[in-house]
Formats: sequence, structure tokens, C-alpha cells
Amino acid sequence: MAEPRGYGQYCPIAVAAEVVAERWTPLVLRALCLGATRFNEIQASVPRMSPALLSRRLRELERARILERRPLPGGRGAEYRLTEAGRALLPVLEAMGLWALEWLEREVFAERNLDPGLLMWELRRIALSAPRPPARRRVARFRMDDAPEGK
Repeated sequence: MAEPRGYGQYCPIAVAAEVVAERWTPLVLRALCLGATRFNEIQASVPRMSPALLSRRLRELERARILERRPLPGGRGAEYRLTEAGRALLPVLEAMGLWALEWLEREVFAERNLDPGLLMWELRRIALSAPRPPARRRVARFRMDDAPEGK
């Protein structure tokens, strides 16, 4: 018989880690906290995560009542929304980021962690979340000479 997953410890940190510290889960939560609601939006924020694993993580977060899955009208696709418990994780994620900036700065800014595609996704997300769109359309060009081929 397979052993149950988890740390098997009566400790709030262990129990929380079983839910939110699985590989990729904090990044999925980051995307949801920053406003991603559709599968493709979430996947764009974690481009190296397989779609199958993302689907599994979303189901796990739904079972843990951290997010709700709402089918879209028309029966095709779904929208993912954080519950109150999920929204309460934002300060935890922010604290992790601040800790990394203070104690792991070299790692945060290591070349292997710089992803121009993710940067562009973030800039697009920020532009689309602006309270008021500009009066007329604007176009910006980004030139990244040192970006790896295909990025």
C-alpha cells in the first residue's frame, strides 16, 4: 500500500508546506494573485511548467479551497479565482520575494534566471491592468541584444 503524501507532522508549517510548497505551486499562486484567471494566462507565467502538471496543481489548489474553478459560459474552458484563503497567501508570497532579494540577491539576478519572455508577459499584464487605458494606442519596442536565441 502506498504511503500517504506529506510530512506526517503535527506542525502548521509542515501542513501549509504540503499544500503551497509543492514544486511550481508558489509560482502558480503568484500568477493568480497578480490577476491571471485563465489556464493560458497562468501557463504564460510559468512557461517551463508542463500543462499536465499545471492542471494537477490547479486541481490540488481547488481541493485545498485556495482557488475556485468556474466553468465559462458556453461550456468551453474555465476561470480560476482565488478564494479568501488564497488571497490571504499574497503577503506570504511577497515576504518570500523580499527574503530572496535580501538573502539570495545573487541567485535572483543570476543570468540563468533572467527570462525576457516572462518580463514581457509581466509588462503586458501590468499594462492591461491599468485603471484607465491611454487615450490612444501606443506601441513600444524592446531590444534585448543579450537575450538567448528564440527568447
